[in-house]
Amino acid sequence: MFRRTVRRVVFVGSALALITICAPVVSATADPEPTLKELTAEVEKLHEEIESLTEQYNGERVRLDEAKRSAAAAKKTLDTSEADLEARRKRAMVFATNAYMTGGASGIALMNAPNPDAYMDVASTTYALQLQSGEEVLQLTKARKAAERARVSAKARQDEVSKLIKSLDKRENTIRGLIKKTESRLYAQVAGQVSVPKRLTLPVVGDGKAAQAVRWALTQQLKPYVWGAEGPNSYDCSGLIMAAYATVGISIPHYTGSQWTAGTHVSREDMRPGDLVFFYNDLHHVGLYIGGGYMIHAPRTGDVVRVAAIGNRPFAGAVRIAD
Repeated sequence: MFRRTVRRVVFVGSALALITICAPVVSATADPEPTLKELTAEVEKLHEEIESLTEQYNGERVRLDEAKRSAAAAKKTLDTSEADLEARRKRAMVFATNAYMTGGASGIALMNAPNPDAYMDVASTTYALQLQSGEEVLQLTKARKAAERARVSAKARQDEVSKLIKSLDKRENTIRGLIKKTESRLYAQVAGQVSVPKRLTLPVVGDGKAAQAVRWALTQQLKPYVWGAEGPNSYDCSGLIMAAYATVGISIPHYTGSQWTAGTHVSREDMRPGDLVFFYNDLHHVGLYIGGGYMIHAPRTGDVVRVAAIGNRPFAGAVRIAD
């Protein structure tokens, strides 16, 4: 009995030792999750990089248009030079054939000249025409070569700029993907809380007037929707937008149709906090974009100002009022 007990203790001790040895070591100093402040700063940095790339893209598009125009102009000059050169070559060939068949310039002069002075006039004129024709053909040949060089150079520049634009497109798409991923982490807390009206505290990316307008709008959460109202105790959708931008010194009309034309239209993937987001074909609803696919808006009668996902309505477009 004692021996069996000893053997059991030894076995259990060995097993515990084996488990301890084979168990993975978990670092006690694992990297902490980034804070909301750090994620907000990261999103802001990515947005700035997108804006920088967009300006580079716009600049390269201008250069591409210039390169295309240069290539087209060089091609037109080349075509004209080749046509002129061919015409002069034909005339020179006709002249040479006639001279050969009539015995040259001296034969023409002997048959038609009434006296030696007249002969000299004909001979000198013919010789001058020969020199002029030869010089024109030479100059046209030079012009043709110069036009061909310009065309090749312009085409090479055009190809170079096209490649650069493709590279910028690829980088923009990569950064947009990073923005989407980072924003989803930044606003992860919102996902399960927007189905019912409640006051949410959310980080807003940016320090400009647009971001300030969003921060103010968030303070108006849970105030009732009232048709035609523009605050301070109730709002309709465009009234909330007007009031938010009024707090940062920007005046916009209390009407979705006018708000649609009050700023610069931006693509859905390039939206930033503070952009106006419109819905439905007739633009009858507008909200203020927060980020991460969410907005603050005054929905409809019987509801209150609150945060909502923009994907729940048919998206019509976005307008940037301020940076």
